[in-house]
Amino acid sequence: MSRFHNIDAFRAAQIDLGPGPVAILLAEDATELDSTLDRLRTVRFARIVMFAPDALAPADPPDGLIRVSWTPGGRAATTDAVNAVIDKAPGVWMHYCYNAEYLFYPFCETRSVGELLAFHAEERRDAMLTYVIDLYAADTDAFPDAVSRAHAHLDRSGYYALARPDPDNHDYPMERQLNFYGGLRWRFEEHVPEDSRRIDRIGLFRAKPGLRLCADHTFSDPEYNTYACPWHHNVTATICSFRAAKALRRNAGSRRAVRNFKWHNSAPFEWDSQQLLDLGLMEPGQWF
Repeated sequence: MSRFHNIDAFRAAQIDLGPGPVAILLAEDATELDSTLDRLRTVRFARIVMFAPDALAPADPPDGLIRVSWTPGGRAATTDAVNAVIDKAPGVWMHYCYNAEYLFYPFCETRSVGELLAFHAEERRDAMLTYVIDLYAADTDAFPDAVSRAHAHLDRSGYYALARPDPDNHDYPMERQLNFYGGLRWRFEEHVPEDSRRIDRIGLFRAKPGLRLCADHTFSDPEYNTYACPWHHNVTATICSFRAAKALRRNAGSRRAVRNFKWHNSAPFEWDSQQLLDLGLMEPGQWF
């Protein structure tokens, strides 16, 4: 395992991340850290770069893990970490996620993330839209922070999209860009800052010189933020995440108000891609 004491040391080091794909894991705390690493290994990321506080130690670190000491601190901490990896490996496909988040894509049970991205690249795409689908334990008495992989639930409806305004021309929306909403951030929006309610994230992308992740989870290249190419639908994926549930239950301002996440549209999460496809939470595009 390679280890760096801070992001500056990582930036300065002569390090080869290989041909990829590379996973960037932003470990904010110990919650489901090991299961998140296991998921990244299962879908066969070639290299994992983990940004984490010094106190966090995975029980079974994967071979070739690169660890960078990092202090979680909101959006600036995220962009600093991801952009540092982008600068190290232009041309390499990457994925970024937090602990207690799990990447799912069509047919992921039998196909590697490398196969997915090879197909996506053949369609002349350099980025893939992912939807952050909130997971939560239905019984918050048994699981106070609402995190339980064995008892995970998700919302099977309540998702919607709005046009994304063009910042330079408010009379027209951005081309092939939408703002997506739903899940816990929608149901409990009074406890979520307005600029944190979207569930779209460009979770898979190909690094290139000068590319920058922005604070709102979009990229500096507008084409990276599109949901499809101009001529047909493309593959989309999901990041199934306990992060919102955990925050709502741990935050003093929302904990008392949010006692239970289960509602009539809750469904047990089956931990397979077919359920997400059936619910319309991702699509295979032209990939079969």
